[in-house]
Amino acid sequence: MSFEVKVLSNYQYPIIYLKDHSNNCEAEIYSFGGLLNSYTVSVNNNPFNIIDGFESIEDAVNNITTAFKGAKLSPFVCRMNHGKYQLNEQTYQVEKFYLQPHAIHGIIYDAVFSIVSTNADEINAEVVLQYQYNGSDKGYPFAYTMEITWRLEKNQQLRVSTKVNHSNNNAIPFADGWHPYFNLGKDGIDHCTIQFGSQQMFQFDDTLIPTGFIIEDLRFENETSLQNVQLDNCFLLNNEETANCILKNKQLQLTITPDNSYPYLQIYTPPHRQSIAIENLSAAPDAFNNKIGLLMIEPNKDYLFSTSYQVKNL
Repeated sequence: MSFEVKVLSNYQYPIIYLKDHSNNCEAEIYSFGGLLNSYTVSVNNNPFNIIDGFESIEDAVNNITTAFKGAKLSPFVCRMNHGKYQLNEQTYQVEKFYLQPHAIHGIIYDAVFSIVSTNADEINAEVVLQYQYNGSDKGYPFAYTMEITWRLEKNQQLRVSTKVNHSNNNAIPFADGWHPYFNLGKDGIDHCTIQFGSQQMFQFDDTLIPTGFIIEDLRFENETSLQNVQLDNCFLLNNEETANCILKNKQLQLTITPDNSYPYLQIYTPPHRQSIAIENLSAAPDAFNNKIGLLMIEPNKDYLFSTSYQVKNL
């Protein structure tokens, strides 16, 4: 059989490997955070990991908030202005992690997911993970259940789908996203180009909160070098069937294809410039306050969010 799932349980938390033996492609999924920690492809007959991840489960547990590498962003994405928002004339204050002065990257980035199921056949390999948030943060006292499906397919394609539902009495505010860092080679991102379908980005204040204004930005409609380009910005993707983001260098091309549940794209170039964060988002930063893309998810209804990553050797 071409595909295989392997679960290693002799760690602090289980690690899941999705493998395609036909081309030596492998995805490493941590049950801690439900995150993608490595995605290995063959380059010149040698394995190469395109994900800037953690050295171990212990490293992830100890350092997830350093750069939020690979983190699941939920129930809010990016920054929330001073960690406060109002709902039904009540003010809520998020207790979880702050990068002063704002709450950042949600509440469940360090959640430990349970393995619901695994499956492998001649078409794909997948794992389904689940986490039940119990409303423990006073700033978000609304319990909900999240199910993440990671599926490795042919042609070095990896899909991730998130399903969310809840049984609160009323609709609750919600946003979803991912925070992976990609590395296509030892020379770093200055030797990469990027292209994605957007002509607009949000204007941020000096603390990275949207001001309410949208700026025209045509830089990335066509393939553009990342050399000396510094980004920590959120872009509005074009209203198209496929809003691909293409990152490539001389040896590899990564194509990121979100469905229409992720109409926003946050991109961050860290100071070390060895990798780049390309974040699919269902809403804008501070959506609980500015309402841009914010969902009010109804009780007992499934909400789905999906994107895919495909690597091509050049």
